[in-house]
Amino acid sequence: MDFIFELPADARGHTGILVFLCRLSKMVRLAAARKSVTALQAAQGFVDNVFRHHGLPEVFVSDRDPRFVFHFWQHLFCLLGTRLDMSTADHLQTNGQTERVNRVLEDILRSVCAAESTKWSTLLPQVECALNNAVYRLRVSLRSM
Repeated sequence: MDFIFELPADARGHTGILVFLCRLSKMVRLAAARKSVTALQAAQGFVDNVFRHHGLPEVFVSDRDPRFVFHFWQHLFCLLGTRLDMSTADHLQTNGQTERVNRVLEDILRSVCAAESTKWSTLLPQVECALNNAVYRLRVSLRSM
Protein backbone atom coordinates (compact mmCIF):
# COMPACT_ATOMS: atom_id res chain seq x y z
CA MET A 1 0.00 0.00 0.00
CA ASP A 2 1.19 3.47 -0.78
CA PHE A 3 -0.05 6.98 -1.49
CA ILE A 4 0.54 9.48 -4.26
CA PHE A 5 -0.30 13.07 -3.32
CA GLU A 6 0.01 16.63 -4.63
CA LEU A 7 -2.30 16.01 -7.59
CA PRO A 8 -4.65 18.83 -8.66
CA ALA A 9 -7.86 18.75 -6.62
CA ASP A 10 -10.73 17.03 -8.41
CA ALA A 11 -14.40 18.00 -8.10
CA ARG A 12 -14.68 16.13 -4.78
CA GLY A 13 -11.49 17.54 -3.25
CA HIS A 14 -9.33 14.48 -3.82
CA THR A 15 -5.63 15.29 -4.24
CA GLY A 16 -4.18 11.81 -3.91
CA ILE A 17 -4.40 8.15 -4.79
CA LEU A 18 -4.25 5.09 -2.56
CA VAL A 19 -2.23 2.50 -4.47
CA PHE A 20 -2.74 -1.15 -3.62
CA LEU A 21 -0.43 -3.65 -5.34
CA CYS A 22 -0.35 -7.43 -5.15
CA ARG A 23 3.34 -8.28 -5.22
CA LEU A 24 2.67 -11.76 -6.64
CA SER A 25 0.17 -11.06 -9.44
CA LYS A 26 1.12 -7.38 -9.98
CA MET A 27 -2.61 -6.54 -9.84
CA VAL A 28 -3.11 -2.86 -9.05
CA ARG A 29 -6.12 -1.25 -7.36
CA LEU A 30 -6.46 2.54 -7.19
CA ALA A 31 -8.66 4.77 -5.04
CA ALA A 32 -8.91 8.57 -5.01
CA ALA A 33 -8.20 10.11 -1.60
CA ARG A 34 -7.90 13.43 0.15
CA LYS A 35 -4.55 14.42 1.63
CA SER A 36 -6.20 14.39 5.06
CA VAL A 37 -7.08 10.67 4.72
CA THR A 38 -7.17 8.92 8.08
CA ALA A 39 -6.17 5.37 8.93
CA LEU A 40 -9.84 4.46 9.18
CA GLN A 41 -10.59 5.92 5.72
CA ALA A 42 -7.56 4.13 4.26
CA ALA A 43 -8.76 0.88 5.82
CA GLN A 44 -12.20 1.44 4.32
CA GLY A 45 -10.55 2.14 0.95
CA PHE A 46 -8.76 -1.18 1.27
CA VAL A 47 -12.00 -3.01 2.10
CA ASP A 48 -13.90 -1.33 -0.76
CA ASN A 49 -11.21 -1.71 -3.42
CA VAL A 50 -9.21 -4.81 -2.52
CA PHE A 51 -10.84 -7.01 0.11
CA ARG A 52 -14.18 -7.28 -1.67
CA HIS A 53 -12.46 -8.57 -4.82
CA HIS A 54 -9.53 -10.58 -3.47
CA GLY A 55 -10.01 -11.21 0.22
CA LEU A 56 -7.45 -10.56 2.91
CA PRO A 57 -3.74 -10.87 2.15
CA GLU A 58 -1.46 -12.69 4.55
CA VAL A 59 0.99 -9.76 4.68
CA PHE A 60 0.81 -6.00 4.14
CA VAL A 61 3.90 -4.01 3.20
CA SER A 62 3.84 -0.32 4.09
CA ASP A 63 6.59 2.30 3.96
CA ARG A 64 5.83 3.60 7.47
CA ASP A 65 3.54 6.35 6.24
CA PRO A 66 2.06 8.05 9.33
CA ARG A 67 -1.42 7.16 8.07
CA PHE A 68 -0.57 3.50 8.68
CA VAL A 69 1.25 3.71 12.00
CA PHE A 70 -1.81 4.06 14.19
CA HIS A 71 -2.94 1.67 16.90
CA PHE A 72 -6.02 1.14 14.75
CA TRP A 73 -3.92 -0.87 12.31
CA GLN A 74 -2.35 -2.98 15.03
CA HIS A 75 -5.76 -3.86 16.43
CA LEU A 76 -7.26 -4.49 13.00
CA PHE A 77 -4.44 -6.81 11.96
CA CYS A 78 -4.54 -8.65 15.27
CA LEU A 79 -8.28 -9.22 14.96
CA LEU A 80 -8.00 -10.36 11.34
CA GLY A 81 -4.93 -12.51 11.87
CA THR A 82 -2.87 -10.44 9.44
CA ARG A 83 0.70 -9.21 9.79
CA LEU A 84 1.95 -5.70 8.94
CA ASP A 85 5.51 -5.64 7.56
CA MET A 86 6.96 -2.14 7.67
CA SER A 87 9.39 -1.07 4.99
CA THR A 88 11.64 1.95 4.68
CA ALA A 89 10.33 4.66 2.35
CA ASP A 90 11.76 4.32 -1.17
CA HIS A 91 13.56 1.09 -0.17
CA LEU A 92 13.38 -0.80 -3.43
CA GLN A 93 14.32 -4.18 -1.99
CA THR A 94 11.11 -4.35 0.04
CA ASN A 95 8.68 -2.02 -1.67
CA GLY A 96 10.21 -1.52 -5.12
CA GLN A 97 7.25 -2.91 -7.05
CA THR A 98 4.90 -0.35 -5.55
CA GLU A 99 7.37 2.49 -6.07
CA ARG A 100 7.70 1.46 -9.75
CA VAL A 101 3.91 1.33 -10.17
CA ASN A 102 3.68 4.80 -8.60
CA ARG A 103 6.16 6.23 -11.12
CA VAL A 104 4.32 4.64 -14.07
CA LEU A 105 0.96 5.78 -12.66
CA GLU A 106 2.17 9.37 -12.37
CA ASP A 107 3.49 9.26 -15.96
CA ILE A 108 0.17 7.91 -17.26
CA LEU A 109 -1.83 10.55 -15.38
CA ARG A 110 0.41 13.33 -16.73
CA SER A 111 -0.25 12.06 -20.25
CA VAL A 112 -4.00 11.49 -20.08
CA CYS A 113 -4.76 14.55 -17.96
CA ALA A 114 -2.62 17.12 -19.77
CA ALA A 115 -5.65 19.05 -21.04
CA GLU A 116 -7.76 18.85 -17.85
CA SER A 117 -5.60 18.19 -14.81
CA THR A 118 -8.52 18.05 -12.35
CA LYS A 119 -10.21 15.11 -14.14
CA TRP A 120 -7.61 12.51 -13.03
CA SER A 121 -9.88 10.78 -10.49
CA THR A 122 -12.57 10.08 -13.10
CA LEU A 123 -9.96 8.25 -15.19
CA LEU A 124 -8.68 5.96 -12.40
CA PRO A 125 -10.77 2.95 -13.55
CA GLN A 126 -9.32 3.17 -17.08
CA VAL A 127 -5.78 3.73 -15.78
CA GLU A 128 -6.15 0.79 -13.37
CA CYS A 129 -7.32 -1.40 -16.27
CA ALA A 130 -4.36 -0.30 -18.40
CA LEU A 131 -1.90 -1.03 -15.59
CA ASN A 132 -3.40 -4.45 -14.93
CA ASN A 133 -3.40 -5.44 -18.60
CA ALA A 134 0.06 -4.18 -19.50
CA VAL A 135 2.62 -6.74 -20.57
CA TYR A 136 5.63 -6.70 -18.26
CA ARG A 137 9.02 -7.88 -19.37
CA LEU A 138 10.65 -10.50 -17.23
CA ARG A 139 14.31 -9.76 -16.72
CA VAL A 140 16.36 -12.91 -16.39
CA SER A 141 20.10 -12.92 -16.05
CA LEU A 142 22.19 -15.89 -17.09
CA ARG A 143 24.04 -15.53 -13.80
CA SER A 144 20.85 -16.16 -11.84
CA MET A 145 20.34 -19.56 -13.47
